[in-house]
Amino acid sequence: QVQLVESGGGSVQAGGSLRLSCAASGYPLSSYCMGWFRQAPGKEREGVAAIFVAGSLTYYADTVKGRFTVSRDNAGDTLYLQMDNLKPEDTAMYYCARASTCYSYGAIWSKDRSYDRWGQGTQVTVSS
Repeated sequence: QVQLVESGGGSVQAGGSLRLSCAASGYPLSSYCMGWFRQAPGKEREGVAAIFVAGSLTYYADTVKGRFTVSRDNAGDTLYLQMDNLKPEDTAMYYCARASTCYSYGAIWSKDRSYDRWGQGTQVTVSS
């Protein structure tokens, strides 16, 4: 059974760092494009970052570009999100997700309907 499990969330002060992990099981991570999303209370879920199957291409929301780095360890079936210089507005529940297709991924990566499997989320709280 396909499962995605996030970890690494927590509470940090502004300017701090966190590294989120997403462990995949039940399917080979190497075969799929993967994304990170977040949802703050009262707001819509938004795409944060995404990575192509072999890690050759990465995509970022403008709000996190230069601060967040997405990577993957296909051998270990794990996706990562390194978050540096965190800001209070980064506070949200963070989810990893498996893309249903990598076709035209650059155009669709930030749309949550492009993903068919989701983790349960990990909370990130940044205080000022």
